Amino acid sequence: MHLLVGLSGALLILIVLWEAFETIVLPRRVTRRVRLTRVIYRSTWAPWSSVARLIKRKKRREAFLGFFGPLSLLFLLTIWAVGLVFGFALIHWAVGSRIGSLGVPSGFGTDLYMSGTTFFTLGLGDVVPIGSLARSVTVVEAGMGIGLLALVIGYFPVLYQAFSRREVRIAMLDARAGTPPTAGELLRRHREGDNINALEELLRDWENWSADLLESHLSYPVLCFFRSQHDNQSWLAALSTVLDTCSLVMIGIDGVPKWQAQLTFKMARHAVVDLAQVFNASPVKDGGERLSLEELEQLRAILAQAGVVLQNETGADKSLIDLRAMYEPYVKVLSEYLMMPLPPWLPKAKVVDNWQTSAWEVTSAGPDSIRKCMLRNAPAEAARVAKPSGTTVLD
Repeated sequence: MHLLVGLSGALLILIVLWEAFETIVLPRRVTRRVRLTRVIYRSTWAPWSSVARLIKRKKRREAFLGFFGPLSLLFLLTIWAVGLVFGFALIHWAVGSRIGSLGVPSGFGTDLYMSGTTFFTLGLGDVVPIGSLARSVTVVEAGMGIGLLALVIGYFPVLYQAFSRREVRIAMLDARAGTPPTAGELLRRHREGDNINALEELLRDWENWSADLLESHLSYPVLCFFRSQHDNQSWLAALSTVLDTCSLVMIGIDGVPKWQAQLTFKMARHAVVDLAQVFNASPVKDGGERLSLEELEQLRAILAQAGVVLQNETGADKSLIDLRAMYEPYVKVLSEYLMMPLPPWLPKAKVVDNWQTSAWEVTSAGPDSIRKCMLRNAPAEAARVAKPSGTTVLD
């Protein structure tokens, strides 16, 4: 009986240590389905998301969902600590509770208390191990307690640095593609700003962002649950917008090269497929159309009005449908699972970006008015730059 209990304690310790190693240290995706960490996240996210769906107000619902990522991380670390403490208590009991105490009766309760004070390196002195075996177990447990603390101290900065890198690019998308971001608005604003050629550089930056997202979120899947700073933004919406934009460029837009769009599309699609696999989420085949044929014609008209000519040759619509079929089933299932709404294709008639709002006002200055202001000031700015040094200009 004692041998069986001791082996159970040792097995529990090995399971917790291996889970901590895979979660914190191992820099790659773990394909093993039976995992303590995966069980914990699935068993906690299901009721958490169910409660969130009952919250009607969007801001309160997003705030409630925003607590899950950090709290689940703390809960996971607590489970690891409890598992190690309980496992070492089983080993102490298996070796015969070789513990000396000041007026405290021996038993599993005392073994558990001894294990807890040792793991957290309290060193109270009211209970002490007796015998070489019990002392060895105590030393090993104290070392593991310090080691887990060191891993956690190094783990948190890595997580939040990856989160910060992700959010910086998402925040920059607000002024470029609207809120929520849309592929149509992204193309329209670049054309209206006479900067359609900069789209290639933008897609190159988002290729790098997608690669960083793939690496960081596969290594630390808990980042997928971390919400963005604003309720109308998310990493999934940004990734979907980039894929939508690449799809439109790949079927043909006058003046925009396709090569970079293809590279960005491949990397972004790779990221969304692998992240869906992390959650074991099967792609949604019949989740409804994000872009119907009628809406596609509206999008063509909106873009044409802004000066963006989207190809309308034979087979262009079919090519767009084929491209969307490569990623939309995956972004849809992630949207449903993580409760992150997907962006529309069509830009809104009246867009109010996040930079235009504050707790006190909603400014009416949009991208068009800012551009007009810059154009009005352009002649004066040119005269100032061209002014010879040491001369006086009379108005």
